[in-house]
Amino acid sequence: MTDQIPTRAIFEPLTTLQVTEFYLVACAALAVFAYGLWSRIRKYRAGRPADRWNHVGERVALVFRTMLTHATLRKRDLYSGVAHWLIFWGFAVLFLGSDVIAVNHDLLKPISPALQFWKGAFYEGYSFLLDLMGLGLLVGLAMMAGRRWLSRPAQLDYTRPERGDGDYDRSGYRQDDQIFLLGLSLIAVTGFLNEALRIVADRPAFEVWSVVGWRLADALEALGLTPAAAGRLHAYSWWVHAALALAFVAYIPYSKAFHILAALANLFCRDPLAGRRLPAIADGADSMGYKSLADFTWQQLLQLDACTKCGRCHAACPARAGGWPLSPRDFILELREHAELKLGGRSWLHEVAARSDGALAGDVIKAETLWSCTTCLACVEVCPVWIEHVPLMVQLRRHLVEKGTLDRNMQATLEKLTRFGNSFGELERNRGKWTEGLDFTIKDARKEAVELLWFVGDFASYDPSQRRTTQSVARVFHKAGLDFGILYDGERNAGNDIRRVGEEGLYQFLAEHNIAALQQAKFKEIITTDPHSYNTLKNEFPAFGARYRVRHYTEVLADLISSGRLPLSRSLGATVTYHDPCHLSRYNGVTEAPRAVLAALGARLVEMGRHGANSFCCGAGGGRIWMTNAGTDERPSEQRIKEALTIPGAETFVVACPKDMNMFREAVKATGNEQRLAVKDLIELVEEAMG
Repeated sequence: MTDQIPTRAIFEPLTTLQVTEFYLVACAALAVFAYGLWSRIRKYRAGRPADRWNHVGERVALVFRTMLTHATLRKRDLYSGVAHWLIFWGFAVLFLGSDVIAVNHDLLKPISPALQFWKGAFYEGYSFLLDLMGLGLLVGLAMMAGRRWLSRPAQLDYTRPERGDGDYDRSGYRQDDQIFLLGLSLIAVTGFLNEALRIVADRPAFEVWSVVGWRLADALEALGLTPAAAGRLHAYSWWVHAALALAFVAYIPYSKAFHILAALANLFCRDPLAGRRLPAIADGADSMGYKSLADFTWQQLLQLDACTKCGRCHAACPARAGGWPLSPRDFILELREHAELKLGGRSWLHEVAARSDGALAGDVIKAETLWSCTTCLACVEVCPVWIEHVPLMVQLRRHLVEKGTLDRNMQATLEKLTRFGNSFGELERNRGKWTEGLDFTIKDARKEAVELLWFVGDFASYDPSQRRTTQSVARVFHKAGLDFGILYDGERNAGNDIRRVGEEGLYQFLAEHNIAALQQAKFKEIITTDPHSYNTLKNEFPAFGARYRVRHYTEVLADLISSGRLPLSRSLGATVTYHDPCHLSRYNGVTEAPRAVLAALGARLVEMGRHGANSFCCGAGGGRIWMTNAGTDERPSEQRIKEALTIPGAETFVVACPKDMNMFREAVKATGNEQRLAVKDLIELVEEAMG
């Protein structure tokens, strides 16, 4: 080191023997890391193939964009997002800083000292940046520690209400969290202490660019530390810091820290339509669903390791809120534990479930847990690393269906769907009976060409309580001059919920029938009042070669209003709140159209806390509307009504889904709020405004 050129010696306090010892320890740490990494990769290699290598450029760009902005972590939790950004980039910059030293000292110096760049202005900028990011790392760690041990948010509670005391042990997860936080904190603190001791011992003027180390050195001198004592202490602090850093490197593949790698890999492998479009049964499969880990793809095994246990899915899950035995986080962790037991690649402190030798669906994951899911996609949407809970859930459900392990009422409903093509067990010829009483005739799109083919859906067609609403849609379309028709008895259930129940064979049968009926009709686009049908028609029918333009009726209404084709004669002026259907908002991103309609009607919209893509599920999806078992807490629909009642002056709870209409009208009755809050479909308000 010289006073003229800013730089410093890499192994300043070490003898030649000690430098050799350092390299031996570093090689050992890297060997432990490599073995742990290989054990993970070996586990993934046991999985079936998965095509996640398309659009490589887009995938790489997504990973870098997510890393840079932390958008998925900041979403609905700014505090955690900022803290994680500081931790991630603090760690990343410090790690890259060590790599810079290695390149300068171990690669370039042996070739020619003239090639070394770690000096001068570069060194000063390097010192400033690493001190700044190291400080950021400590701030982020302090924020996370305070949140975990002072705020104690519910999503970080590892309690398992569906498991008895002594039937599980999650202490290892808590210890892993603590080691991760404490380990990184000690690395950062000892790094600054080591730097401060070096500065006290030498006091080179250019080290003022080490903004944290310089100030800490000032504090140590103020406490009476002499340069000679600092030099002696520096030799010890150097080894402490190096040992902690190398131990952490070795620890990464066996701990929570592995999510640093697994999460980025999983983001690269993400399916943007996960849950919206479910996979078909694999060619040559001897079972409809997943019987064992041998059925998992390598990407699904990878995503089990990507879970950070952040608990966002746990907090968002309507089944958990309603007291059913499901936590999406614990679902993933139990599958991870099972995979670690069977395939290796285990984290040191993770629980290995005692039941892991049993069947995957029904034993490792209890049947009642699998049947609790509403497939609302809240877990997938909120997950910062894009874990695909719902597709895994459905694959295990498929196996339960194949074994006949399902709710009795669900079994009866599936039989009705097989025989009649609808969940009500009504005759096919009655599907268009709701049109009776209208003062105009709705075209049969199989016989007359139409611009818009209205796919009505089961509830809107057969449920007596829905008939008035369905007729309102028809009247509004008619008054707006739309050229529309329906399939009458040619329509069957679209199969969205049947597929998410796990009855893949019945889903395919219904899809093929509907596609055949659609091929008989002449139309330009499909419209539907049922968000569940909307999702399947839009996202899943294309797998059968049936690609159509599909719109929800709220989108049609918004277009009619903006074009002036919908005659509105009066302003409503009522205070309303709007419930976003899961399959419309979270599944397909349709949130603005219904709000544009409400604004045009003159309604005063006051949002509930959870709205848009963050909407709280009514509890009907995934076949739950056909199941009889109740949770231990209030149903999600009742919780949602109570959320709406916190809005001062709210008169109307607006929905845009037939299932929502049923669920929330029952919830209003169950909570005794029929006189306080009216549940109405958006189309009813439109018809009121039309006069």
